[in-house]
Amino acid sequence: MIERTVSAPAPSGAFPQVRPRRLRAGAAIRRMVRETRLSTDSLVAPHFAVAGRDVVEPIAALPGRARLSPDRLAEAARRAYDAGIPAVLLFGVTDEKDEAASAAYAPGGVVQTAVAAVKDAVPELVVITDVCLCGYTDHGHCGVVVDGQVHNDLSLELIARTALSHAEAGADLVAPSDMMDGRVGAIRAALDAEGHEGVGILSYAAKYASAFYGPFREAAGSAPGFGDRRGYQMDPANAREAVREALLDAGEGADMVMVKPAATYLDVIARVRAATDLPLAAYHVSGEYAMLAAAAERGWVDERRAALETLTAIARAGADLIITYYAEAAAGWLAGEDRS
Repeated sequence: MIERTVSAPAPSGAFPQVRPRRLRAGAAIRRMVRETRLSTDSLVAPHFAVAGRDVVEPIAALPGRARLSPDRLAEAARRAYDAGIPAVLLFGVTDEKDEAASAAYAPGGVVQTAVAAVKDAVPELVVITDVCLCGYTDHGHCGVVVDGQVHNDLSLELIARTALSHAEAGADLVAPSDMMDGRVGAIRAALDAEGHEGVGILSYAAKYASAFYGPFREAAGSAPGFGDRRGYQMDPANAREAVREALLDAGEGADMVMVKPAATYLDVIARVRAATDLPLAAYHVSGEYAMLAAAAERGWVDERRAALETLTAIARAGADLIITYYAEAAAGWLAGEDRS
Protein backbone atom coordinates (compact mmCIF):
# COMPACT_ATOMS: atom_id res chain seq x y z
CA MET A 1 0.00 0.00 0.00
CA ILE A 2 1.27 3.47 -0.93
CA GLU A 3 0.91 6.01 1.86
CA ARG A 4 0.42 9.62 0.90
CA THR A 5 1.75 12.34 3.12
CA VAL A 6 1.04 16.04 3.08
CA SER A 7 4.14 18.16 2.66
CA ALA A 8 4.80 21.86 2.47
CA PRO A 9 4.18 23.51 -0.88
CA ALA A 10 7.14 23.36 -3.27
CA PRO A 11 8.75 26.56 -4.50
CA SER A 12 6.92 28.28 -7.33
CA GLY A 13 7.65 26.73 -10.71
CA ALA A 14 8.68 23.34 -9.34
CA PHE A 15 7.23 19.85 -9.11
CA PRO A 16 4.57 18.86 -8.09
CA GLN A 17 2.74 22.10 -8.94
CA VAL A 18 4.37 22.07 -12.39
CA ARG A 19 3.87 18.89 -14.38
CA PRO A 20 4.75 19.27 -18.09
CA ARG A 21 3.29 15.80 -18.68
CA ARG A 22 -0.20 17.29 -18.28
CA LEU A 23 0.13 18.69 -21.80
CA ARG A 24 1.22 15.31 -23.20
CA ALA A 25 -1.58 13.21 -21.75
CA GLY A 26 -3.79 12.87 -24.83
CA ALA A 27 -3.65 13.17 -28.62
CA ALA A 28 -5.94 16.20 -28.73
CA ILE A 29 -3.89 18.13 -26.16
CA ARG A 30 -0.65 17.25 -27.94
CA ARG A 31 -2.06 18.62 -31.20
CA MET A 32 -3.26 21.78 -29.49
CA VAL A 33 0.14 22.70 -28.07
CA ARG A 34 2.28 21.46 -30.98
CA GLU A 35 4.85 24.15 -31.78
CA THR A 36 5.88 23.04 -35.28
CA ARG A 37 3.29 21.94 -37.80
CA LEU A 38 4.48 20.15 -40.90
CA SER A 39 2.26 20.79 -43.92
CA THR A 40 2.16 19.57 -47.49
CA ASP A 41 2.19 23.26 -48.45
CA SER A 42 5.84 23.36 -47.42
CA LEU A 43 6.96 20.36 -49.49
CA VAL A 44 8.73 20.43 -52.85
CA ALA A 45 9.15 17.21 -54.86
CA PRO A 46 12.40 16.82 -56.84
CA HIS A 47 12.32 14.93 -60.13
CA PHE A 48 14.87 13.84 -62.74
CA ALA A 49 13.94 14.46 -66.37
CA VAL A 50 15.29 12.49 -69.34
CA ALA A 51 14.54 12.68 -73.05
CA GLY A 52 12.17 10.31 -74.81
CA ARG A 53 8.68 9.02 -74.23
CA ASP A 54 7.25 6.52 -71.75
CA VAL A 55 10.63 6.30 -70.01
CA VAL A 56 10.81 5.20 -66.38
CA GLU A 57 14.35 4.38 -65.22
CA PRO A 58 14.52 3.32 -61.55
CA ILE A 59 17.43 4.83 -59.62
CA ALA A 60 19.14 2.14 -57.56
CA ALA A 61 20.66 4.58 -55.06
CA LEU A 62 17.32 6.34 -54.50
CA PRO A 63 14.77 3.63 -53.64
CA GLY A 64 11.37 4.41 -55.08
CA ARG A 65 12.66 7.16 -57.38
CA ALA A 66 13.13 7.10 -61.16
CA ARG A 67 14.27 9.18 -64.10
CA LEU A 68 11.20 10.14 -66.12
CA SER A 69 10.54 11.30 -69.66
CA PRO A 70 8.44 14.48 -70.00
CA ASP A 71 5.15 12.60 -70.49
CA ARG A 72 5.72 10.47 -67.38
CA LEU A 73 6.95 13.52 -65.48
CA ALA A 74 3.74 15.33 -66.31
CA GLU A 75 1.81 12.40 -64.81
CA ALA A 76 3.98 12.50 -61.66
CA ALA A 77 3.45 16.25 -61.42
CA ARG A 78 -0.32 15.77 -61.55
CA ARG A 79 -0.15 13.18 -58.75
CA ALA A 80 1.96 15.52 -56.64
CA TYR A 81 -0.41 18.41 -57.16
CA ASP A 82 -3.45 16.27 -56.39
CA ALA A 83 -1.71 15.23 -53.14
CA GLY A 84 -1.44 18.89 -52.14
CA ILE A 85 2.22 19.42 -53.00
CA PRO A 86 2.55 22.92 -54.47
CA ALA A 87 5.85 22.63 -56.36
CA VAL A 88 8.34 20.39 -58.13
CA LEU A 89 12.07 20.91 -58.66
CA LEU A 90 13.36 19.60 -61.99
CA PHE A 91 16.83 18.27 -62.82
CA GLY A 92 17.94 17.32 -66.31
CA VAL A 93 19.81 14.11 -67.12
CA THR A 94 21.50 13.77 -70.50
CA ASP A 95 24.35 12.07 -72.33
CA GLU A 96 24.87 15.20 -74.45
CA LYS A 97 27.85 16.77 -72.74
CA ASP A 98 30.58 19.14 -73.90
CA GLU A 99 32.96 21.67 -72.40
CA ALA A 100 30.50 24.52 -72.95
CA ALA A 101 27.50 22.69 -71.43
CA SER A 102 25.51 23.58 -74.55
CA ALA A 103 22.72 21.11 -73.76
CA ALA A 104 21.98 23.06 -70.56
CA TYR A 105 20.59 26.05 -72.45
CA ALA A 106 19.42 24.42 -75.70
CA PRO A 107 15.81 25.47 -76.45
CA GLY A 108 14.75 21.83 -76.89
CA GLY A 109 16.83 20.55 -73.97
CA VAL A 110 15.58 17.97 -71.53
CA VAL A 111 14.66 20.41 -68.75
CA GLN A 112 13.10 22.89 -71.15
CA THR A 113 10.93 20.13 -72.66
CA ALA A 114 10.00 18.81 -69.22
CA VAL A 115 9.01 22.27 -67.98
CA ALA A 116 6.70 22.78 -70.94
CA ALA A 117 5.12 19.34 -70.44
CA VAL A 118 4.49 19.88 -66.74
CA LYS A 119 3.09 23.38 -67.14
CA ASP A 120 0.81 22.16 -69.93
CA ALA A 121 -0.47 19.29 -67.77
CA VAL A 122 -0.69 21.13 -64.43
CA PRO A 123 -0.62 24.92 -64.97
CA GLU A 124 -1.25 25.60 -61.28
CA LEU A 125 1.83 23.68 -60.11
CA VAL A 126 4.89 25.78 -59.31
CA VAL A 127 7.79 24.58 -61.46
CA ILE A 128 11.29 25.23 -60.15
CA THR A 129 14.32 24.35 -62.25
CA ASP A 130 17.81 23.55 -61.04
CA VAL A 131 20.27 25.81 -62.85
CA CYS A 132 23.76 24.36 -63.05
CA LEU A 133 26.19 23.13 -65.68
CA CYS A 134 27.62 20.02 -63.99
CA GLY A 135 25.17 17.60 -65.61
CA TYR A 136 25.96 18.99 -69.06
CA THR A 137 29.74 19.46 -69.05
CA ASP A 138 32.06 16.70 -70.18
CA HIS A 139 34.19 17.29 -67.08
CA GLY A 140 31.31 17.29 -64.59
CA HIS A 141 32.10 20.61 -62.93
CA CYS A 142 29.59 23.39 -62.33
CA GLY A 143 31.26 26.00 -64.51
CA VAL A 144 33.74 26.68 -67.28
CA VAL A 145 37.11 25.03 -66.70
CA VAL A 146 40.29 26.91 -67.65
CA ASP A 147 43.68 25.34 -67.03
CA GLY A 148 42.14 22.72 -64.76
CA GLN A 149 40.27 25.24 -62.60
CA VAL A 150 36.65 26.36 -62.60
CA HIS A 151 36.63 29.97 -63.80
CA ASN A 152 33.98 31.88 -61.87
CA ASP A 153 33.42 34.89 -64.11
CA LEU A 154 33.45 33.01 -67.43
CA SER A 155 30.83 30.66 -66.00
CA LEU A 156 28.29 33.39 -65.23
CA GLU A 157 27.19 33.98 -68.83
CA LEU A 158 26.39 30.30 -69.41
CA ILE A 159 24.61 29.98 -66.08
CA ALA A 160 22.48 33.04 -66.82
CA ARG A 161 21.77 31.72 -70.34
CA THR A 162 20.59 28.44 -68.84
CA ALA A 163 18.27 30.19 -66.38
CA LEU A 164 16.85 32.33 -69.19
CA SER A 165 16.11 29.25 -71.31
CA HIS A 166 14.21 27.73 -68.38
CA ALA A 167 12.19 30.90 -67.94
CA GLU A 168 11.35 30.94 -71.64
CA ALA A 169 10.12 27.35 -71.33
CA GLY A 170 7.71 28.40 -68.56
CA ALA A 171 9.56 27.92 -65.25
CA ASP A 172 8.13 29.88 -62.32
CA LEU A 173 11.37 29.88 -60.31
CA VAL A 174 14.96 29.20 -61.32
CA ALA A 175 17.31 27.78 -58.72
CA PRO A 176 21.04 28.32 -59.34
CA SER A 177 23.04 25.61 -57.55
CA ASP A 178 26.53 26.20 -58.94
CA MET A 179 27.84 28.38 -56.09
CA MET A 180 29.62 30.79 -58.43
CA ASP A 181 30.01 34.26 -56.96
CA GLY A 182 27.70 36.80 -58.60
CA ARG A 183 25.45 34.31 -60.37
CA VAL A 184 22.23 35.58 -58.79
CA GLY A 185 22.88 39.11 -60.06
CA ALA A 186 23.81 37.81 -63.51
CA ILE A 187 20.62 35.73 -63.71
CA ARG A 188 18.44 38.59 -62.48
CA ALA A 189 19.89 40.92 -65.09
CA ALA A 190 19.40 38.38 -67.89
CA LEU A 191 15.82 37.61 -66.90
CA ASP A 192 14.82 41.24 -66.55
CA ALA A 193 16.46 42.23 -69.86
CA GLU A 194 14.31 39.66 -71.68
CA GLY A 195 11.01 40.51 -70.02
CA HIS A 196 11.02 37.77 -67.38
CA GLU A 197 11.02 40.04 -64.35
CA GLY A 198 8.18 37.93 -62.92
CA VAL A 199 10.31 34.78 -62.73
CA GLY A 200 11.73 34.31 -59.24
CA ILE A 201 15.14 33.12 -58.10
CA LEU A 202 15.50 30.47 -55.42
CA SER A 203 19.20 30.57 -54.69
CA TYR A 204 21.18 27.65 -53.34
CA ALA A 205 22.79 30.24 -51.08
CA ALA A 206 24.57 27.86 -48.70
CA LYS A 207 25.44 24.69 -50.58
CA TYR A 208 28.03 22.60 -48.80
CA ALA A 209 30.65 20.27 -50.28
CA SER A 210 28.85 17.38 -48.64
CA ALA A 211 29.39 13.63 -48.62
CA PHE A 212 25.60 13.18 -48.79
CA TYR A 213 25.24 13.87 -52.54
CA GLY A 214 26.38 10.45 -53.73
CA PRO A 215 22.98 9.02 -54.75
CA PHE A 216 22.12 12.26 -56.57
CA ARG A 217 25.29 12.14 -58.62
CA GLU A 218 24.40 8.62 -59.69
CA ALA A 219 20.89 9.72 -60.57
CA ALA A 220 21.98 12.78 -62.53
CA GLY A 221 25.27 11.48 -63.94
CA SER A 222 26.97 14.60 -62.62
CA ALA A 223 30.03 13.39 -60.71
CA PRO A 224 33.14 15.50 -61.49
CA GLY A 225 35.57 13.86 -63.86
CA PHE A 226 38.54 15.15 -61.90
CA GLY A 227 39.14 16.71 -58.51
CA ASP A 228 36.17 17.76 -56.39
CA ARG A 229 33.94 20.77 -55.79
CA ARG A 230 35.42 22.03 -52.55
CA GLY A 231 36.90 25.03 -54.37
CA TYR A 232 33.45 26.54 -54.85
CA GLN A 233 31.03 24.69 -52.57
CA MET A 234 31.14 25.51 -48.86
CA ASP A 235 33.25 23.88 -46.17
CA PRO A 236 30.99 21.80 -43.87
CA ALA A 237 32.84 23.27 -40.89
CA ASN A 238 31.55 26.81 -41.58
CA ALA A 239 28.27 28.28 -40.37
CA ARG A 240 28.85 32.05 -40.26
CA GLU A 241 29.81 31.90 -43.92
CA ALA A 242 26.34 30.58 -44.75
CA VAL A 243 24.78 33.75 -43.37
CA ARG A 244 27.14 35.85 -45.44
CA GLU A 245 26.31 33.90 -48.59
CA ALA A 246 22.57 34.22 -47.99
CA LEU A 247 22.78 37.97 -47.44
CA LEU A 248 24.94 38.43 -50.54
CA ASP A 249 22.42 36.55 -52.67
CA ALA A 250 19.56 38.54 -51.16
CA GLY A 251 21.39 41.71 -52.11
CA GLU A 252 21.75 40.49 -55.70
CA GLY A 253 18.02 39.89 -56.06
CA ALA A 254 17.29 36.39 -54.77
CA ASP A 255 13.63 35.93 -53.88
CA MET A 256 14.29 32.87 -51.72
CA VAL A 257 17.42 31.29 -50.30
CA MET A 258 18.31 27.68 -49.58
CA VAL A 259 20.50 25.64 -47.25
CA LYS A 260 21.73 22.30 -48.59
CA PRO A 261 21.93 19.67 -47.06
CA ALA A 262 19.20 20.02 -44.45
CA ALA A 263 19.04 17.33 -41.75
CA THR A 264 22.75 17.52 -40.97
CA TYR A 265 22.77 21.35 -41.07
CA LEU A 266 19.92 22.32 -38.77
CA ASP A 267 22.10 24.86 -36.97
CA VAL A 268 22.86 26.55 -40.29
CA ILE A 269 19.17 26.70 -41.17
CA ALA A 270 18.50 28.37 -37.81
CA ARG A 271 21.29 30.92 -38.34
CA VAL A 272 20.14 31.85 -41.83
CA ARG A 273 16.52 32.04 -40.63
CA ALA A 274 17.58 34.55 -37.96
CA ALA A 275 19.53 36.64 -40.46
CA THR A 276 17.00 37.12 -43.27
CA ASP A 277 13.25 37.52 -43.71
CA LEU A 278 13.33 35.94 -47.17
CA PRO A 279 11.54 32.61 -47.54
CA LEU A 280 14.00 29.89 -46.60
CA ALA A 281 14.20 26.47 -48.27
CA ALA A 282 16.19 23.47 -47.10
CA TYR A 283 17.10 20.49 -49.25
CA HIS A 284 16.77 17.08 -47.58
CA VAL A 285 19.33 15.59 -49.93
CA SER A 286 19.71 12.23 -51.59
CA GLY A 287 22.10 10.72 -49.06
CA GLU A 288 19.93 11.79 -46.13
CA TYR A 289 16.91 10.23 -47.84
CA ALA A 290 18.74 7.07 -48.90
CA MET A 291 20.00 6.35 -45.38
CA LEU A 292 16.48 6.41 -43.99
CA ALA A 293 15.09 4.38 -46.87
CA ALA A 294 17.84 1.75 -46.55
CA ALA A 295 17.37 1.47 -42.78
CA ALA A 296 13.62 1.10 -43.29
CA GLU A 297 14.14 -1.65 -45.87
CA ARG A 298 16.07 -3.58 -43.22
CA GLY A 299 13.43 -3.01 -40.58
CA TRP A 300 15.73 -0.92 -38.43
CA VAL A 301 13.47 2.15 -38.31
CA ASP A 302 9.81 2.91 -38.85
CA GLU A 303 10.11 4.83 -42.12
CA ARG A 304 6.99 6.94 -41.71
CA ARG A 305 7.85 8.06 -38.19
CA ALA A 306 11.54 8.59 -38.94
CA ALA A 307 10.89 10.56 -42.11
CA LEU A 308 8.20 12.79 -40.59
CA GLU A 309 10.37 13.38 -37.51
CA THR A 310 13.27 14.41 -39.75
CA LEU A 311 11.14 16.74 -41.87
CA THR A 312 9.60 18.25 -38.72
CA ALA A 313 13.07 18.92 -37.36
CA ILE A 314 13.98 20.78 -40.56
CA ALA A 315 10.84 22.89 -40.26
CA ARG A 316 11.51 23.43 -36.55
CA ALA A 317 14.96 24.80 -37.39
CA GLY A 318 13.30 27.50 -39.49
CA ALA A 319 12.78 26.21 -43.03
CA ASP A 320 9.65 27.44 -44.81
CA LEU A 321 10.07 25.00 -47.70
CA ILE A 322 11.52 21.50 -47.65
CA ILE A 323 12.76 19.86 -50.83
CA THR A 324 12.62 16.14 -50.19
CA TYR A 325 12.38 12.83 -52.03
CA TYR A 326 9.82 11.95 -49.36
CA ALA A 327 7.45 14.69 -50.53
CA GLU A 328 4.76 12.45 -52.03
CA ALA A 329 4.99 9.84 -49.30
CA ALA A 330 4.92 12.53 -46.62
CA ALA A 331 1.83 14.11 -48.18
CA GLY A 332 0.08 10.78 -47.90
CA TRP A 333 1.25 10.21 -44.36
CA LEU A 334 0.13 13.68 -43.30
CA ALA A 335 -3.27 13.20 -44.91
CA GLY A 336 -3.76 9.92 -43.10
CA GLU A 337 -2.15 10.74 -39.74
CA ASP A 338 -3.38 8.70 -36.80
CA ARG A 339 -3.88 11.97 -34.90
CA SER A 340 -1.22 10.97 -32.36
